[in-house]
Amino acid sequence: MTTQFYSHDIYLEHLTPPGHPERPDRLRAVAEALDDDAFDGLERVTPQPADPAVFALAHPQSYLDRVRSSIPETGLASIDADTSASPKSWEAVQYAVGAALEAVDAVFEDGADNAFVAARPPGHHAEKTTAMGFCLVNNIAIAARYAQEKYGAERVAIVDWDVHHGNGTQDIFYEDASVLFASTHQMPLYPGTGAERETGVGNVYNAPLRPGDGGEAFRAAFNDRVLPAVHDFCPDLILISAGFDAHHLDPLANIELVADDFDWATGKLMELADSHADDRVVSLLEGGYDLTGLAQSVSAHVNRLMSG
Repeated sequence: MTTQFYSHDIYLEHLTPPGHPERPDRLRAVAEALDDDAFDGLERVTPQPADPAVFALAHPQSYLDRVRSSIPETGLASIDADTSASPKSWEAVQYAVGAALEAVDAVFEDGADNAFVAARPPGHHAEKTTAMGFCLVNNIAIAARYAQEKYGAERVAIVDWDVHHGNGTQDIFYEDASVLFASTHQMPLYPGTGAERETGVGNVYNAPLRPGDGGEAFRAAFNDRVLPAVHDFCPDLILISAGFDAHHLDPLANIELVADDFDWATGKLMELADSHADDRVVSLLEGGYDLTGLAQSVSAHVNRLMSG
């Protein structure tokens, strides 16, 4: 397996208020974890920024103009109660999306079998016209649309195992049968969406977990709901919203996963990618706020991507 890893120092310059869980140290923890000798075979790529025009694949231009105008020249600007921006935030967004698009290019043009993108800010809470949950634009939604536009991907599957429901991704694709969205997440929990009854046009598969659930319940949700949906969909590309805040150490939720659970889930999706998508898997970092839990989980995830 050829696995590419995308990151950039600009992500460290997207600043958040003191004590905010979505902080630059998250990417420093990821970088340190992947600096281990076990990852010597990982192909490391420094991405280029995306042209902001591509953001309109998932968001109206009026919304994008509003977000961009909210970026401050100095200090911090509050976008909502949880979401902030600093002077380099828009540039970080461009590089975050750029990394996702380059990873899509790599798996379609045989540059890699799969890829992991460690970028900030995350994206899966950004709805069509609303920035929220630490997210300004929806990186993974733009990547899905890009795969359709550039490579003619007829079916793209997005699997989101972040502990918080990816309401933004669901919102963008809720009436689009060409994109499957499947999510495991704690419920009740922010942002309050993600019930099983939310099914879109038959393309949305939510598998909520209860506070206190651990690996057994997570794997059952995957086996019973997520994996069969992805298999039946026969995707040309699998995208993963890889949040690691369901780890038992994470301070923002109450799901009791360990790194081995993310390793297992990664392997299961890779099996489906082998069957349907010529191995094409692109994984984008979302949440994960305990640095130890994040490092352990990313290590397990990327090791599985590399080893197949």
